[in-house]
Amino acid sequence: MCLIFLIEIVKIIDKIQYKKYNKYEKYELLEGKMNSMKGKHIFGTVKVGEKGQIVIPKKAREIFDIKPGDNLLMLGDEEQGIAIIKSDQFLGFAQAVMNAHKGEEK
Repeated sequence: MCLIFLIEIVKIIDKIQYKKYNKYEKYELLEGKMNSMKGKHIFGTVKVGEKGQIVIPKKAREIFDIKPGDNLLMLGDEEQGIAIIKSDQFLGFAQAVMNAHKGEEK
């Protein structure tokens, strides 16, 4: 599913890269195209600071209900990249998997 999403992004970028837009116009065009893919977003780029910190864009924080003090789990795949998820959501998923596994053992 992630690969399909990335392929669609590359197709969109390919269509707009040859036109003369500044980087903000390109992000707006890309985001506009992404709106047709329900639930998919591009929030722009973030810069890594000297301490390795990034700022999660406001729109992303609003959509995913990320508040100051929330614990986030950072996952990584050397081939696919980094994913960030709220740790309580991941723990809920892990608990459901464990409960399902216990049900199979009976």
